[in-house]
Amino acid sequence: MVNFPHHNLLGIADLSAKEIEAILQRTAEHIEAGSHLKKSRNTEPLNNLSVINLFMENSTRTRVSFELAGKRLGAEVTSISVAHSSIRKGETLIDTAQTLRAMAVDLLVVRHPYSGAVQLLAEKLDCHVINAGDGFHEHPTQALSDAATIRARRGKLDGLKVAICGDVRHSRVARSNILLLQKMGAKVRIVAPPTLMPDEANLYGVQSFTDMREGLTDCDIVMMLRLQTERMQGIFVPSIREYYHFYGLDQEKLSYAKNDALVMHPGPMNRGVEIDSNLADDLSRNLVHDQVEIGVAVRMSCLEMLCAPT
Repeated sequence: MVNFPHHNLLGIADLSAKEIEAILQRTAEHIEAGSHLKKSRNTEPLNNLSVINLFMENSTRTRVSFELAGKRLGAEVTSISVAHSSIRKGETLIDTAQTLRAMAVDLLVVRHPYSGAVQLLAEKLDCHVINAGDGFHEHPTQALSDAATIRARRGKLDGLKVAICGDVRHSRVARSNILLLQKMGAKVRIVAPPTLMPDEANLYGVQSFTDMREGLTDCDIVMMLRLQTERMQGIFVPSIREYYHFYGLDQEKLSYAKNDALVMHPGPMNRGVEIDSNLADDLSRNLVHDQVEIGVAVRMSCLEMLCAPT
């Protein structure tokens, strides 16, 4: 364990390459020891600490991943979903923060539909706060999970060519991955139809492509994104069928990448929309299940670095 200088984990933008490396290294240690797969009574660094997962958007992978991570480190974990929260009954976010403060929570994991909401909670609370995804802003632990997954297969991030494809405009996962991958030396491309290209694409310092085959040429990693229909206000694609024809990943489009290129997706995958069903089931190239498994180890590392004594 190294000294982690941050009280909260709100975004990749706040982390240095050295700090990202420390999280990835700790994650590799968890994977090697298998501690992300089962609870060990011999090492419970978060014993007697309380963790609350406050999810104001529906989630399966991230919420369960944080639940398992906390429990395997010995923490007392409570999860609150949007359907059962007082906010659904009209309580403000500030009132929720005051309620949580009164409960003397040690760490709060938050997913919220509005960008900046997690930052607001962090400012109002004394406990540690982890951003599990806020609006269009960031999803830092997903980007860390993706990076750890690539490192597990490729042994490095530096110098790899990574194409992030699909609904980049509405994706917090894309933003966090762009920041992390560039900090760690990867060469990032974004591939999207013009309507789903972020307005600030030129500020990211990445290559932008609207042609899928051109964007995938010679890439090591192809990272597909889900169409974020719940965040779209208006029509961004003519039809699902046309979107899949031009931007859905299939074997023919993937052939433009390197012969050993690997495929990733933060999930949930929409077969026949973002990815061909056969390719989704090809575990020799598709790392989706690896991303889920390694995600537990990453979140264990983040919980440890914020809460465990050094």
